[in-house]
Amino acid sequence: MFDQKILIMLLEGTRDTLYMTLASTLFGYILGLPMGIVLAVTDKEGIRPNAVIYKVLDFIVNVIRSIPFLILLILVIPLTRAIVGKSYGSSATVVPLVIAAAPFIARMVESSLKEVDKGVIEAAQSMGASDMTIIVKVLLGEARTSLLVGVTIAVGTILGYSAMAGAVGGGGLGDIAIRYGYYRYQTDIMIMTIVILVVLVQILQYLGMLLSRKLDRRRL
Repeated sequence: MFDQKILIMLLEGTRDTLYMTLASTLFGYILGLPMGIVLAVTDKEGIRPNAVIYKVLDFIVNVIRSIPFLILLILVIPLTRAIVGKSYGSSATVVPLVIAAAPFIARMVESSLKEVDKGVIEAAQSMGASDMTIIVKVLLGEARTSLLVGVTIAVGTILGYSAMAGAVGGGGLGDIAIRYGYYRYQTDIMIMTIVILVVLVQILQYLGMLLSRKLDRRRL
């Protein structure tokens, strides 16, 4: 069985992993939500088509999403140091996590908004609703269930990214798994970190899906 030192280490690793995941998801949505809205609005079938804005933003999103996370983590080390003051640890890992998460979130938001019934949008336009009203009350309002499901997916993906960051001293459960499971061949500790990660993903997904079902108008 694990001694007290190992248990405390696992608890601290779980805390750091949750911190990285939730903080990165929050800041990822602060950046990714507006990006996704702009992509949906400026698309050729959006309420304000603009090929230039769409293509530029689309290119940026595709480029960042094409870079593997571990490479991105190393690539942005100078930026991480400038923002956090160091390139290792849980707080430093939040920077590349946000950069990786924002384009992913933007795509999910864009996809969710494009699922909104065109008839509802046209009805709002015929009533003289402004673009901002359509975005807030129609697009975001009608797509809220899909958007919340997207949050659940994003949290799970970012949690996986945070574990990968352990390969370069990112902290959290991933770092514990690498240090003890790979370098010290302590398979039992590595398996325990995997179990904790699986449990965290299941809990977060359950909470997200539960909330999305409550917000689903078809169940009200």
